[in-house]
Amino acid sequence: MPSSSSRSMGGAEWLLLIALSVLWGGSFLFGKVAVGEIPPLSVTLGRVALAAVALNLLLLVLGQRLPTDRVSWLAFIGMGFLNNVLPFTLIFWGQMQIGAGLASILNATTPLWTVVVAHLLTSDEKMNAGKLAGVLLGIAGVAALIGPSAVAGFSGDVPAMIAVVLATLSYAFAGIFGRRFARMGLAPLSVATGQVTAATIMMLPLALAVDRPWLLAPPGTTAIAALVGLAVISTALAYVIYFRLLATAGATNLLLVTFLIPPSALAFGMLLLDEPLLSRHVVGLVLIGGGLVAIDGRLWRRVRAAKEA
Repeated sequence: MPSSSSRSMGGAEWLLLIALSVLWGGSFLFGKVAVGEIPPLSVTLGRVALAAVALNLLLLVLGQRLPTDRVSWLAFIGMGFLNNVLPFTLIFWGQMQIGAGLASILNATTPLWTVVVAHLLTSDEKMNAGKLAGVLLGIAGVAALIGPSAVAGFSGDVPAMIAVVLATLSYAFAGIFGRRFARMGLAPLSVATGQVTAATIMMLPLALAVDRPWLLAPPGTTAIAALVGLAVISTALAYVIYFRLLATAGATNLLLVTFLIPPSALAFGMLLLDEPLLSRHVVGLVLIGGGLVAIDGRLWRRVRAAKEA
């Protein structure tokens, strides 16, 4: 696993980072369109299955292959469940009720929950004052997004928003679980391919049993195109760019993509889906963004360095 230390980023890295944010921001657009005609479990299956085909073909072209040992595949199964099966399904279910932009803002809380989970489950990633402040700001942002409707009762869009937040918690556990792949010596692209392949194996019987697609009306061209875009563009291609940036820019710089995804998804939602931008969305985004800045820490370090200079 590449070092998490910060490296300098040139023009090419910045372009790739922006491209990645657009691809991942687009996943919320594609997901919103797809769940309009396809059940959430089937959308998750389509996303991981098509991505698995694309990434396995890429491995074949590169002359690489997935490991076949039991330990690696147990790890792929765990990662596939925590990083794909559970969060994708929760997000797509949530997007049946809430817009792409709102879902993306809630999704941006992933690093906040990762800080909490890492503090509880690891010995080398404990929370400090800056991270605690970031988590509290992020929680305030989530509260602002959910709004007064939560006080009125567990109704309206509240369950859908909570589902997306639970998805981010699953991503946080996946981030901690994924630390084992460095010790196993597996290449990042193999991990990405292995997890979506394992996720496909898990999702296939589940989607068939619950959705019974043979009884459903065939989805339209737009929904199918959205599903393909979700799998090939926002998953397979995004993984390729992600691991390229991980190698060249480092994990710390790669975290900047978290700030860029919500604006992309909000723009897609407003321009293509006519989704409104409410004041509470802006307040929530600002608070969550402030939390991410506090967790990232670079701004505070630069301020301190300027004062000491």
